[in-house]
Amino acid sequence: PGSRSAARKTARFAEPVPAPCGGGPSRLDRSMSSAPAQALEGLKFISETDVSDGWTRAAGFFDSNSQNDLLPRSMFGECIGTKEVAFAGELFDTLARRRGISGDSIDKAELREFWDQISDPSFKSRLQLFFDMVDKNADGRISDVEVKQIITLSASANHLTITAQQSEEYVKLIMEELDLHGRGYLELHSLEMLLLKPLSETMTKGGKLAEPNWHKQLYRRARYFLKDNWRRCWVMLLWLSICAGLFAWKFMQYRHRAVFKVMGYCVCVAKGGAETLKFNMALTLLPVCRNTITWLRSRTTLGRFVPSNDNLNFHKMIAVGISVGAGLHIISHLTCDFPRLVHATDDEYEPMKPFFGDVKPPNYWWFLKGTEGWTGLVMLVLMAITFTLATGRFRKRELRRPKTKKSKSLVESKNPNSLPGLLGRLTRSVSASHNRLTMLINASFNRFTGYNAFLYTHHLFVIVYALLIVHGHFLYLIKKWQKKTTCMYLTVPIVVYACERLTRTLRSRVRLVEKIKVAVHPHPASLLSLHMSKPEGFRFKGGQYIFIKCPDVSKFEW
Repeated sequence: PGSRSAARKTARFAEPVPAPCGGGPSRLDRSMSSAPAQALEGLKFISETDVSDGWTRAAGFFDSNSQNDLLPRSMFGECIGTKEVAFAGELFDTLARRRGISGDSIDKAELREFWDQISDPSFKSRLQLFFDMVDKNADGRISDVEVKQIITLSASANHLTITAQQSEEYVKLIMEELDLHGRGYLELHSLEMLLLKPLSETMTKGGKLAEPNWHKQLYRRARYFLKDNWRRCWVMLLWLSICAGLFAWKFMQYRHRAVFKVMGYCVCVAKGGAETLKFNMALTLLPVCRNTITWLRSRTTLGRFVPSNDNLNFHKMIAVGISVGAGLHIISHLTCDFPRLVHATDDEYEPMKPFFGDVKPPNYWWFLKGTEGWTGLVMLVLMAITFTLATGRFRKRELRRPKTKKSKSLVESKNPNSLPGLLGRLTRSVSASHNRLTMLINASFNRFTGYNAFLYTHHLFVIVYALLIVHGHFLYLIKKWQKKTTCMYLTVPIVVYACERLTRTLRSRVRLVEKIKVAVHPHPASLLSLHMSKPEGFRFKGGQYIFIKCPDVSKFEW
């Protein structure tokens, strides 16, 4: 005890490898602990050859420095021969916890008992001691937080520097390999398995840590992913299943109708896409009903199973579903169904008379000018505008725009090597026209993009839904009203959304507040503080938030 070699041997457990260039640690170095003998060497608190002599020195230190025949905790490390105060303190607390000793000091008999425990040469004893050092609640389990303490203690005892990020990486690696059942804790046998695992099982020929069972690793990662994202997964799976089911139902329904003989699989695809389109057009209103979502999350058990905070992401996914359904419907009709019907023979057209009239449509334009045609095309244009301006690059104005060319100076224009005469003037004229056009494009881009453009064009949905109802009523192939399902899909979501908007309007007009003071805090705070009166009948609850509107900036944006 007291020698530098003994200090280096103190609790040498899974020494961390220096981080590779440009990233954190990826593997643990187990070369010092790949067999029982190395593990014993790594866990030595006291040099095995100096046990008897060490106790003599420790007893002498006690006799010289004890206070009222008691050794304080702060001097325990120096007594047993280690200069690491934090490590010695943890060791003292563990040994005291084992013996049921309370207080920060021990007598000479207790010191002797401590010495006998830490100088026990058996592997099991040393491993149990180290395990107990981090298992502070004595429940026989080591959590990931306690694993991090193991790494910190090991680094401290071995005079190593380790960053918080590195220690987090090591904790993940240890838990990933030893906590095979995902219980979130380790037991003593797991720690022993890490130390006793043969080097050949963990190392490849190149000296890197090998993954013994890649399929188990894949399974483990999938399990972790599902554990973190199971709410999102089941909602997405349910949504995709409903879309696929509706598409298959309509596809098979039209597969056995007379129209299939003329239009073929095109009409099946068009009707399948239309059914998913109606479902998604109804569903997309619900994720943006924030008051309804708040009520479901806080007042019902549904909040535990639905990722309500992902409502806008789900809204975007539904928009993708709308695009796919609309694309299948429109492309199948315009490029396949209508041309086939126009070029059908009289015998082939005979079953179509109840739907399209006794006279066969004379040309392609006949379909486009009808109510079904023009409503569909207008919806297509409005949805294209809405979806385009809602994308991140347009909403945040992050698109790359053309730059104006720098005009040449008068000196440069008189350069003898420059283009002479008419050709030079033409080149400068084209360059000036290019700059004016570029400035016009950039000005238009700034005016018609950004958050306000996204917000205003999103309100075109009112026209889109009105056209969708009209389009769903005037159908070529369905004449009975009870089989026209568009209104059936849309009624409930539209009513819920209308109540949502009415609630917002009433709140903004009934619960008024008065602006008392506005203060702008300059750099470095860069804050704006608003002091307002409390609305009548208002009661604060944790988690509440407010909406603010500045009419001078935008009359509609909250």
